[in-house]
Amino acid sequence: MNDAMRTWLEAAVQKDASDMHLVAGYPPILRVHGKLIPISDEPLIESSIVTSLESIVTDEMIQRLAQLKNVDFAFSTTVNDQPFRLRVNLFLGGGAIGACIRLIPDQIPDFRWSSFPEDLAKKIASFRNGLVLFTGVTGSGKSTSLAMIINMMNRLGGVRILTIEDPIEYRFPIRENSVVTQRELGADVDSFADGLKFGLRQDPDVILVGEIRDSETAKMALSAAETGHLVLSTLHTRDAKGAISRYADMFPQHVQNEIRSQLASSLRAVICQRLLDSSLPNEKQELALEILFNHSAIASAIRTGKLESIDNYILTGRSEGMLTMDESIKRLVSKGAIRMETAESHVSDKAFLNR
Repeated sequence: MNDAMRTWLEAAVQKDASDMHLVAGYPPILRVHGKLIPISDEPLIESSIVTSLESIVTDEMIQRLAQLKNVDFAFSTTVNDQPFRLRVNLFLGGGAIGACIRLIPDQIPDFRWSSFPEDLAKKIASFRNGLVLFTGVTGSGKSTSLAMIINMMNRLGGVRILTIEDPIEYRFPIRENSVVTQRELGADVDSFADGLKFGLRQDPDVILVGEIRDSETAKMALSAAETGHLVLSTLHTRDAKGAISRYADMFPQHVQNEIRSQLASSLRAVICQRLLDSSLPNEKQELALEILFNHSAIASAIRTGKLESIDNYILTGRSEGMLTMDESIKRLVSKGAIRMETAESHVSDKAFLNR
């Protein structure tokens, strides 16, 4: 790793950054607790970006970048004597090479650090089969939450776990009485759908699919959930209801009724995550959650396509552990974790905050 890259990464670790952006015409920029912060005042030129990347990028990756215009990969390194996984996205913008580098601590975070409810993780881990979806915008912590849950299952033992990731972020340790295989797109398998298809022949109990991006993967995930496997995956939607509608919308109109019927019987839970700015300066963002557990009324709404009723079912399902995003945000305001103006910009009903 050359001096410039190491200096930038050391600054990123020192400031507790989640991502580093290298884009021609801008200085190196960090994302720290949701905010963009430049490392210096000097803008980068493409040649300096390419030079900084030479120590971590192979010739094969450069060739793939020229063909595909985007390349994802991850690797392990040490920064300030701390082990990290770096998830790198190389891209072309205006014909120039750029990079976004996500810094992932080598150690899988714990539930207290992330504020993800451990009881919720235990409930998800207790499902013997079915489909669990994590939703939220990019950078909302979905992969981290899933890694913590998989790590819990691995630690408890007695499970064969298969992950299909793009790229592999956290490495799960070898534990007694569990077996984990992590497969990376490009290196180990060609697609999420292929990973699922061939993965079913590898005797898994739990399958983690990094993201459901297309109808083939969505169909395979449902089939695996129906045949006795617990499937965990992510979707990029803003709420639980949106995840259900998006799932069906991946398919042609003439098969959507069949897909909704399968989803109604196989879906176990939808967890929507959102990270909000802390009320304290320079502190990590606070986690807000929307939690949906499937039951007969929600299954009926999914089957018939009457998704507008789902929000109300979440609202009335508190005794079953369900939670609306507005209620989660209101709780963060009540304990002083986020500011009122932050809450108002994220809730669907501002008046709810004052009730």
